[in-house]
Amino acid sequence: MFKKQPNKIPLKPLPFVQPDLNGLPKSSSPEIIWFGHSSYLIKVDGLRVLVDPIFSATPSPFSFIGSKAFPGTRFINAEDFKNIDVLLITHDHYDHLDYSSILKIAPTAKQIVTSIGVGSHLERWGISTDKINELCWNETTSSLNGLKFTAVPARHFTGRKFKRNQTLWSAFVLETANNKLFLGGDSGYDTHFAKIGEEYGPFDLALLECGQYNEMWPYIHMFPEDSLKAAKDLKAKIMMPVHWGKFSLAMHTWDEPIKRIVAEAERINFPLITPKLGETVVLGEYQPTKQWWIEE
Repeated sequence: MFKKQPNKIPLKPLPFVQPDLNGLPKSSSPEIIWFGHSSYLIKVDGLRVLVDPIFSATPSPFSFIGSKAFPGTRFINAEDFKNIDVLLITHDHYDHLDYSSILKIAPTAKQIVTSIGVGSHLERWGISTDKINELCWNETTSSLNGLKFTAVPARHFTGRKFKRNQTLWSAFVLETANNKLFLGGDSGYDTHFAKIGEEYGPFDLALLECGQYNEMWPYIHMFPEDSLKAAKDLKAKIMMPVHWGKFSLAMHTWDEPIKRIVAEAERINFPLITPKLGETVVLGEYQPTKQWWIEE
């Protein structure tokens, strides 16, 4: 853990595209903009859904402790987001529930959807409880314009500082007027993906973690090859790997997750979307596959 590892961070700033954060979707299909790690914006049905925003320099309770954001990844600030329609938080770990980002985004967000118990953090931070929707697994809430969010099981854990598992961790099924998306959060691989696929699938897109894994914690994070198995279990048509590209929270090199998952996807002939940071994916219309981490 404490040995200096080579290639833990990129040698040069990562390339990015400066996105339109506050404009309405330009397509009838869902648009997805990834900001690194598990933070992304979904524009769909005239609404903007922001997932697990972390725009601080470190995923830690203290700015001087923990992995620093990779060079080039801090091209967006939390205060850039105005009047988000739905703020979705999968669980309360520091790399998904970022205090500084939440304080700037949540007050103007119209609705917050999260796992049961996570609202206690938000309430303590002064966020109005009127806008917080906490879900247990397999509970559903309807949002603006008929968006439907269902919390589904994940194999993970929660906790901040020294408290553990006092709040729930979830993945979420997002149902729009014409599409169904799986928003993965964090999870180890297990049979729950197949059960979710049977009950809620098929999915037009699965956003699944592919980084921050290790053989010492296989039950809480997936290896890249497992992420593809999960996508197939979910009956997803296509997958977009997240939980990589911003922080180094494991011992592997910064680009190993994406290299491994691309190689496995090619081997089993499963389609992936691999956008640059900030690049707008339009589901079914513009689904970039360029290996920018090698070619740039």
